[in-house]
Amino acid sequence: MKPLPDLTDLPGALLASIGQRVDRIDTPSLVVDLDAMERNIQRMADFARKHGVRWRPHAKMHKSAEIALLLQRAGATGACVQKVAEAETLAAGGVNDIFISNEVVAAPKLLRVARMAAQLAARGGRLAIAVDSAEGIERLAEAMALAGSTHGIDVLVEIDVGQGRCGVPPGAPAVALALAVAHHARLRFAGLQAYHGRAQHFVSATERREAIAAAVRAAEHTRALIVAAGLPVPLVTGSGTGTLVHEAASGVYGELKAGSFLFMDADYARNEREPAQPAFEQALFVKTQVISVSDSHAVCDAGHKSHAIDSGLPTVALLPPERALRYANGGDEHGVLYADGPKARLPALGLMLWLVPGHCDPTVNLHDFLIGVRGGLALGVVERIIRVDARGALT
Repeated sequence: MKPLPDLTDLPGALLASIGQRVDRIDTPSLVVDLDAMERNIQRMADFARKHGVRWRPHAKMHKSAEIALLLQRAGATGACVQKVAEAETLAAGGVNDIFISNEVVAAPKLLRVARMAAQLAARGGRLAIAVDSAEGIERLAEAMALAGSTHGIDVLVEIDVGQGRCGVPPGAPAVALALAVAHHARLRFAGLQAYHGRAQHFVSATERREAIAAAVRAAEHTRALIVAAGLPVPLVTGSGTGTLVHEAASGVYGELKAGSFLFMDADYARNEREPAQPAFEQALFVKTQVISVSDSHAVCDAGHKSHAIDSGLPTVALLPPERALRYANGGDEHGVLYADGPKARLPALGLMLWLVPGHCDPTVNLHDFLIGVRGGLALGVVERIIRVDARGALT
């Protein structure tokens, strides 16, 4: 794995922006409110400490080795990713404890996994991976043997607790896979992954609570069966930003994999908040400028190429009621803005606006850099540029 480049190869305009006020940031740009982000980190660290659980933030959201290391310094166990390429990128950036929380079955990818496991182990780190099939386990064991690995790799069996995606049914099928993992000398059974991704976005707090209660029962039952079969279950991992209060309080989950808490987005903002949930703030914004105004609408320069729309369109933030705006689909390079209220009025030509993306994860993947601002979005200054190291790391 090659070391990541430093910031000396940044575009000149970005380097020149460090130390400048936020009104000098070009548009459209992806901006992080560093103060809000750091408050989110502290709230997450305090929450995990209070409940006696580990936290392993999902790096598929921020895709940055710098941020992953920042989270570890705050107390995170390590990072989890969805792709081998993401894991390689973080490892090259100095992250030593990585969990690929996804199934990998292609032989070339599994060889990369085996080699990375050896590299991380050699520097005192560890690599873990999820499985949900007997064939996947055999292929992983073959790759570890082919790579000549003597360090081994941690393997977690994924059970489907409601996501309807990867994972075997809870109960006996998971027991069989856990025993199959333990059969291989180079594989270490490290526990269960029980993640209910769909529940993160249920608007109703009651619906989220009920969904995770069922997930907890499934995970607890499966764990008990594996223990009865003679195999310890070191860990049950899962959870996300929308449900972490329930997994943390369950007594079953020992690790939280929430990632979106760091930045938040418009989709999470629509959810009914649990009273026990930490008050995570919006910390990720697309800065945009009004480039055209007509009698009926205005147009800004942030279209779909600057933010993801799979979870809905962005909202326009930080405006008083008399200036409230609604963002509408304007295509790849444009957003159409309408006055949002009977007394609201359209913005002036040239006005800078802040958009809250609908979904933070794929929005970050559209950008090469995050612009970190200290002191707020009104009068703050650019403190640092954060590289999105794993942008496009899809393999």
